[in-house]
Amino acid sequence: MNIERYKSIFLTHLEGKSIEKEPVNLYAPINYILNLGGKRLRPILALLSTDAFGDDPKKALDVALAIEVFHNFTLIHDDIMDDAPLRRGKETVHEKWDINTGILSGDAMLILAYQILESYEPKIYKELMRVFNQTALEVCEGQQMDMDFETRTDVTLSEYMKMITLKTSVLVAAALQMGGIIAGASEDDKQRIYDFGLNLGLAFQLQDDYLDAFGNPETFGKQVGGDIIENKKTYLVLKALENATSEQSENLLNLYTEENQDQETKIEAVKNLFEETGAVKMIQDEIENYTQKAFEYLEQMQIDTEKKQILIDFGNFLMKRNV
Repeated sequence: MNIERYKSIFLTHLEGKSIEKEPVNLYAPINYILNLGGKRLRPILALLSTDAFGDDPKKALDVALAIEVFHNFTLIHDDIMDDAPLRRGKETVHEKWDINTGILSGDAMLILAYQILESYEPKIYKELMRVFNQTALEVCEGQQMDMDFETRTDVTLSEYMKMITLKTSVLVAAALQMGGIIAGASEDDKQRIYDFGLNLGLAFQLQDDYLDAFGNPETFGKQVGGDIIENKKTYLVLKALENATSEQSENLLNLYTEENQDQETKIEAVKNLFEETGAVKMIQDEIENYTQKAFEYLEQMQIDTEKKQILIDFGNFLMKRNV
């Protein structure tokens, strides 16, 4: 079963869960963001995990849906916090409707995510909820760290890696672990698939950081240079500062603190400094490192070679993506 097959099964399930009821202005934004497209990375991984551990992936469809609903809830609220105009190449929810609608529809999505998991029998439900609740809280912690970093000039690389672990990686890891729970995987394998996901999530987020600066706006789906405009302290920024000459460092810090700059000029100047300081090569090496580390956890798992290969192929695909 290839990746597109998992995606197709999930999208059919998602389609059947469209909410057509009153009040329209609460539910229309939910349907809108859930149907904007996207990679569907997390739901695919949940199905893939259940299948890899020898069970019917369709049993994990509600896990996949709950995770995708939760993920998109965080996107609605993140876009409000970032004042982002685009999501997957389309208007963000708060731009298409308004901020208050975005907040309330996002809140409803969080509640819906919990409701969806009620379809599982009590023992499985309890274990799923333990993982889900811990992960949801960690995602909020990561988002707060991300916001705190915007006004700080002393963010360290280790702090940044912790932030993206919480904001992005833990949900990828949870999707895989929850798929393993559905399949009745051993405790050791549930931990290994989680660690696989944690490292894959870090590679994925670092690739996102790279694409945010150097991606193609037509394929990336978000505003290219958005992190630079928002003065986010990404891996590229921190590595550039670490390796910069005093002049380059001063230039970069000025670009990140001066107000009322022309956005396009700022983006280009910052990108040039990323290139000149070697930060671009370093992030590409780190993406490769985390992907290979993920594969090491995969090697230890008690699953079929064929199923391992699907997970390896997916990891390699993520590392080389341009969207």
